[in-house]
Amino acid sequence: MDKLKAFESFVSVATRGSLTAAAKVEGVAPAIMGRRLDALEERLGVKLLVRTTRRITLTHEGSAFLEDCQRLLADVANAEASVSAGGVKATGHLRITAPAGFGRRHVAPLVPLFRELHLDVTISLNLSDRVVDLAGEGFDCAVRVGDLPDSALVSVRIADNRRLCVATPGYLQRHGTPRHPSELAQHACLTLSSEASQTRGWAFRMPAEGGGTEVVYLKPGGPLDCSDGQVLHDWCLGGWGIAWRSTWEVESEIAAGLLVPVLEEFAAPPNGIFVVFPQRKHMPLRVRLWIEFLKRHYAEPAFWRRSGAPMPVSPA
Repeated sequence: MDKLKAFESFVSVATRGSLTAAAKVEGVAPAIMGRRLDALEERLGVKLLVRTTRRITLTHEGSAFLEDCQRLLADVANAEASVSAGGVKATGHLRITAPAGFGRRHVAPLVPLFRELHLDVTISLNLSDRVVDLAGEGFDCAVRVGDLPDSALVSVRIADNRRLCVATPGYLQRHGTPRHPSELAQHACLTLSSEASQTRGWAFRMPAEGGGTEVVYLKPGGPLDCSDGQVLHDWCLGGWGIAWRSTWEVESEIAAGLLVPVLEEFAAPPNGIFVVFPQRKHMPLRVRLWIEFLKRHYAEPAFWRRSGAPMPVSPA
């Protein structure tokens, strides 16, 4: 218990940036908080905080230790809640990361709704297209789209994702509808530029020589390319050409008649939308509930069809 109290005091001081503020919350003198921190640093053999008369800042070791302490305290709180008279209740801080474009549309709108159900959980959402090191950067879980690289992470498939060729009705009226992937060479194809990550090209399922089908990758060209997928999406909606986009990005526009899928019979098999998380003996309750919350919403076809997945408005 002495260790837990020291961890709690350290987290309180680090997050509030003040011995006085942390001491006020606990109802003790600032000197007592200072002695707890001194004892903790002496036991660990590292400096966690740099304290001056004007401010308190975390050292590099202190920043890393803060994340560990927050997770540890949240896990202890979850363990206590699971056997308390009040039943199971999620608590603690949930740190999530997701790809920027997908996260804006299909993760961010769900975060405040999840928080409304679990008021003792606080949430940080990181949107980034880089592959985040979950364990190294202190994230509880990540949403990832597409084929997963081999890793020690645990993955749960929560939805399918298909890639489709789409264009506006106006573009197809002016330029015709391609009936075979080879006809894309006659069209203005909106493609990711060479420095972007889509290196293999557009995937299509085509008849194989020995029978059956195989996935073939084509690299169509056109007068416009861009390194940003959202820009390609906007150009496609503007009627400037055919784009190869994920269903999570264009489903609502297809449902509204703003975009029309083409070459559907050649569409490659779907890949997945996953939640990944570090291997742990005991998953925090807040993480398990978040994953179930995502699965439940992503299983509803109407979720993907609604326009832009608008951000919910607080009822307060």
